[in-house]
Amino acid sequence: MSTQTIERPALLGADKRSLDTPALVVDLDVMERNIARIAAACRDAGIGWRPHTKGQKVPAIAHKMLAAGAIGITCAKLGEAEVMAAAGIRGIMVANQIAGAQKIARLVRLRRTADVIVAVDDAGNVAALAAAAREAGVKLPVVIEVNIGLERAGVEPGAPCLELARLIVRSPGVEFAGVMSWEGHAAPITDPAAKAEAVRVAVAKLTASAELCRANGIPVDIVSCGGTGTYALSAVQPGITEIQAGGGIFCDIHYRTHYGIEHPYAMTLMTTVTSRPNPTRIVCDAGKKAMSGDAALPQPLLEHVKSVRLSAEHATIELERPNPEPRVGDPLEFVVGYTDTTVHLHETMYGVRNGRVEVAWPIAGRGRLQ
Repeated sequence: MSTQTIERPALLGADKRSLDTPALVVDLDVMERNIARIAAACRDAGIGWRPHTKGQKVPAIAHKMLAAGAIGITCAKLGEAEVMAAAGIRGIMVANQIAGAQKIARLVRLRRTADVIVAVDDAGNVAALAAAAREAGVKLPVVIEVNIGLERAGVEPGAPCLELARLIVRSPGVEFAGVMSWEGHAAPITDPAAKAEAVRVAVAKLTASAELCRANGIPVDIVSCGGTGTYALSAVQPGITEIQAGGGIFCDIHYRTHYGIEHPYAMTLMTTVTSRPNPTRIVCDAGKKAMSGDAALPQPLLEHVKSVRLSAEHATIELERPNPEPRVGDPLEFVVGYTDTTVHLHETMYGVRNGRVEVAWPIAGRGRLQ
């Protein structure tokens, strides 16, 4: 098993507050409990867990999830899948359409070393994948992405899904593995009953599409959905075979505030106070280039915070009342606003236990956007 660990022995055992900043930190005990929590939810529901790694990008963490019972992983980009395969991970679903000759050639090469599955929603794309797979002498499993309400990619449920499945079955070089989707439009619903109903209605469109394929003689092995914002509800829907939730192993302000996910926070950012222009203002050395504020603003671990503002290189905190602490040079820790758009800003992720550095992982999937 590859751990992809950076050799920095001087850091091991160090207090996280002594790290040079900005420093991306994950509490290993909390993360491992979150991993166990999602894995248990899948076991209890009798389904598989194929967690998304788009907001993690660290192969060693993927190996931890596999050790906890995950059946494979999900990647957003082909480049991420290549990184994970190079680290010894074999079961990979790319939950995205891979289009264009260059990427398709890379995908079929990857198929030689990994059990890679790719999403499709277009007949022309299926033809291109099939031709490349035949030329390479491989068989490429595909899942149909179905639009169940998010209104992004995907064929419409029902007959359009069946039509594409029939085309795949008739296309040498590819094999039909199943259907997938993401009921993300239901994640922000705050009323529990309304959210449960929205998930039920959306997922029913996916499972009905699978049943329609089966009724027409086409086997369906994979029926995949469920992100962090919905997994507890989607996991128990009849007909689902697996969920993709991955961000919940860290959790963040976005997942907690907007999706109602009560997982404890595992990921924080260590910063340093660089300026105290007045007793109610704190300026730190980490701005938009170190922590995103697109989905939710990061939250400093301070009392009486009035506001947080991010600029390119600074975080500016306004307090509700004067306080001389923290002082210039002091460390200040933030809970990450949205892990998916923060992790990729860093080269290293520091794993800590009881506040001390246990491991430093390179964020190997960083920049792998192609």
